[in-house]
Amino acid sequence: MIAIAADHGGYALKEEVKKYLEEVGIEYKDFGTDSEERTDYPVHAKPAIEAVQNKECEKAILICGTGFGMTIFANKFKGIYCASCWNEDVGRLLKEHNNANVIALPGRFINISQAVPILRAWLGSEFLAGRYTERLQMIEEIEKENMK
Repeated sequence: MIAIAADHGGYALKEEVKKYLEEVGIEYKDFGTDSEERTDYPVHAKPAIEAVQNKECEKAILICGTGFGMTIFANKFKGIYCASCWNEDVGRLLKEHNNANVIALPGRFINISQAVPILRAWLGSEFLAGRYTERLQMIEEIEKENMK
């Protein structure tokens, strides 16, 4: 199951992404928002991220205007690896090199025809391990020191 959340800047794309997930048979849990009325992204991102942390959901898709606010917020949570993604190659590399369990999309800068290849690449890729494992272990050490 995938958690999905957006603020007002990502609401329209979130609704399109949900249709895509339904078309390809991927279950999701929607953590809001439910309109284009102004809202703060942490309100909706927090429960989606916590669903990944507690393994209720395997991954999360977060959508705000640029993807940056969601990314900054998500990476404040231990064990969450998130980046804002604007193209298919980066979507693939997020998983292959960084084992990202959360992706943030820029709702004001891409549409569903651009988001689908990004999501397909991210969801369809596997972590390559090897030297990338060593890098993630370094990040985990920093988390142990700084995220008590």
